[in-house]
Amino acid sequence: MEDFIKEQIKIGLRSLPYHLLKSAVIPRSSAETEKRRRQEFICGVCHPSDDIELIKGANIGWIRVDIPFPFDKDGKETDSYRAFKERAKRFADEGIKIMAVTPYHHDYTAAGIVIDSPAGEKRIREIAFFLINDLRGLVAGYQGTNEMGIPRFTVPLTIKQAARFIGIQLEAMFPHRGDAIIGYNAAGPQPDLQYYMKPYYKYCDYVGYDLYMGCFFSLPGFMFLFDAIAQYLWACTGRPILLQEFGYISEGAPKTKEEKREIIRGYGFDNEKEARKHIAAFVENLPPYMKEHIKHVCQNNESKYLDFVFNGDYKNHIYRELPKITKIPGYPHTPQGQADFYRDIFKRLYKRKCLIGAIVYCWQDSGACYVCGQTDCPTETRWGLVDMDGKPKPSYYAVRDAMGEIRRQQK
Repeated sequence: MEDFIKEQIKIGLRSLPYHLLKSAVIPRSSAETEKRRRQEFICGVCHPSDDIELIKGANIGWIRVDIPFPFDKDGKETDSYRAFKERAKRFADEGIKIMAVTPYHHDYTAAGIVIDSPAGEKRIREIAFFLINDLRGLVAGYQGTNEMGIPRFTVPLTIKQAARFIGIQLEAMFPHRGDAIIGYNAAGPQPDLQYYMKPYYKYCDYVGYDLYMGCFFSLPGFMFLFDAIAQYLWACTGRPILLQEFGYISEGAPKTKEEKREIIRGYGFDNEKEARKHIAAFVENLPPYMKEHIKHVCQNNESKYLDFVFNGDYKNHIYRELPKITKIPGYPHTPQGQADFYRDIFKRLYKRKCLIGAIVYCWQDSGACYVCGQTDCPTETRWGLVDMDGKPKPSYYAVRDAMGEIRRQQK
């Protein structure tokens, strides 16, 4: 993982200053981008429930969902893929457009496909061609896999291999896309991914980015960074930009020193210092879901455990907390703070002329964190516009009003 991060830093130092300066002097949009904005400013949400009427009631016109791997090892369509198509039809019949995320690289590996081999690349092309044709009329947009550059989504691929994986799909889909739009997303500016994606920009109707301010690590967030990164990507790629994922957590607070110590004691160590000293044993004492995730991201290399577990974002999962500094100033991690965030952010996003839309993460609160598996970890459980029972939170109404105002301005 060190080489992975080193490459991000190396390319970032070379690319970021130039494109940030470039973004200050180039036009703020293009004829293509303006046309897409006139046609529709995408207002969407990730991971919807099947309550279509409630979704439509929030003025949401798009949903973003994952496409299951379409074939079993015998080459037959899987039940999960057929169910995806049936669900997609229900939404499409109600006038809601679908942004579909193509299968992840680990889905190909599980199917016995070696991604970076000639035979593997051939199969990737074939499946991309199949999807763009089989889902015609059901899917309005495609996102080539997800967040290549984030270690948990990318390893064991290198960033160069990840870009190739995306690019092969875009190239195969582009001539057959019809009215659908195709592109990919990055986690923030991701200059290393953008560098390797350059040969494939010509196949992109958009370039997406995901951004979460004041929700991860022990760092504050700032609203202006949504503008800055959109402008950076516009300068870097020259393509219409789509905010493919963004959101704000509605619950979470810091733990006291004693609360943290009790959590560490629950894993068999007296304090964090002792856990750091015996990090391999500490990881082995964690619940299976956490242990497996750490080993996957670190590729079973124990020398990487310490940095990952205690020196990065995963530390918030260990302690099931949001540190005091982890927020956007003026927007507490409360239901009302989340609503205020959406109320204000949509106004500034719509003013950004290189942007063609924004997709909220996500529709509904979760019962457990998908990263660590814990039910009381705020990091991946309280993003929703509705609660776990499907009841609207204040953020639902804020998004409804904000997206409604954008629709009115487009008429």
